[in-house]
Amino acid sequence: MHVVELSLRLSPMPIAVQRKEQEAALALYREVRQAIESGHPKVLDLHCEKDEHKHISLLSSEILAVQTYEKSAASGGSKRPGFSLDG
Repeated sequence: MHVVELSLRLSPMPIAVQRKEQEAALALYREVRQAIESGHPKVLDLHCEKDEHKHISLLSSEILAVQTYEKSAASGGSKRPGFSLDG
């Protein structure tokens, strides 16, 4: 599973949606980034591929950051999001 995580203005908790394939996660990352860069508020409708009943709509002008990382199913954990020296 690949996670696309969004940090929102005035929200201490990020929004995370999962994609089964890395390419799908990167496509969503690019879509969100383009919405942020455009400078024009746009409603983004997102869903989670792991639990298809989960949907969220949010305004692109409220997104502060977007990141992707791979969630490891074998260990139940995930690679550390963001950048770190220990990988």
